[in-house]
Amino acid sequence: MPQKPSKSPAGKGPRTAARKPARVAAKRPKAASKATAKAASKATPDLSQERVVRALETIAAHLSAQGKLAVERESFKQADAFVWHPDGRLAAVPRVSRVELFLLKGVDRVRDILIENTERFTNGLPANNALLWGARGMGKSSLVKAAHASINAERKPADRLKLIEIHREDIESLPALMEQLRASFFRFIVFCDDLSFDGNDASYKSLKAVLEGGIEGRPENVILYATSNRRHLLAREMIENERSTAINPGEAVEEKVSLSDRFGLWLGFHRCSQDEYLAMVRGYCSHFGVKVDDEALEREALEWSTTRGSRSGRVAWQFVQELAGRLGVKLTAK
Repeated sequence: MPQKPSKSPAGKGPRTAARKPARVAAKRPKAASKATAKAASKATPDLSQERVVRALETIAAHLSAQGKLAVERESFKQADAFVWHPDGRLAAVPRVSRVELFLLKGVDRVRDILIENTERFTNGLPANNALLWGARGMGKSSLVKAAHASINAERKPADRLKLIEIHREDIESLPALMEQLRASFFRFIVFCDDLSFDGNDASYKSLKAVLEGGIEGRPENVILYATSNRRHLLAREMIENERSTAINPGEAVEEKVSLSDRFGLWLGFHRCSQDEYLAMVRGYCSHFGVKVDDEALEREALEWSTTRGSRSGRVAWQFVQELAGRLGVKLTAK
């Protein structure tokens, strides 16, 4: 009989060797999946915490913004005039230093134009930014403040126009001010007195972008009024330097001069005549109760203007202060 092949270790060896890799191969994915699951289980709480933290930060920022906006709206109710500081603060001005509108003599035409423009803006109608330029001391800034007071005279507190003064040296922070005013339901005159640019000052570009040309543009509830002794706001040497050094002089000058063009309303103030000057003096004396013989008043007023080398509303006011001081009269309206 043929003998059965014996089960040798050599025969068992290959079968065993064939099975073991299969078992190892089957076990490795399980081990890897367990490790991945453990890592995921450890990472999941961290991710969840991060999501919660981010959500809370978003909610806090939103509530903070709402609270800040509410505070700003309430602060605008405290006064009708403010001074802007570049750190983002608006300081309320309880009492504005201004002259009554009827005391401004010799500026009847520009007065009527500015008040009409301001009324349209206050009523939500289209209006232009205004540049008041010309002779010094002729009441440019006084007219802006007087027009603001005239508009608010018969308005309810919720409908009053707000006046915000920005200093010339802070003009680069104008976009930040615009952003703060954009969300308010009040309407604002942003006023810059004695606006001009010298030397290599490039801050006028911030003003250009706000007036016209920027993506956001000027907010609908904001209008800009500026005063200057220069019609083009730039020193003559500035324009001449640009012309002499530029490859295309015309284009360089156009960029500088275009700043004034972005004010839709130009109001010129010119030196007053002798009769207008005397009318200013008499108007102040009558308003504040300074009683002087008219002949003597005229003689002294003309002498005062001669020593000052000019006739203007400012010179008239300075003379009245001198006269009232000599006579012991306080300058309080009757």
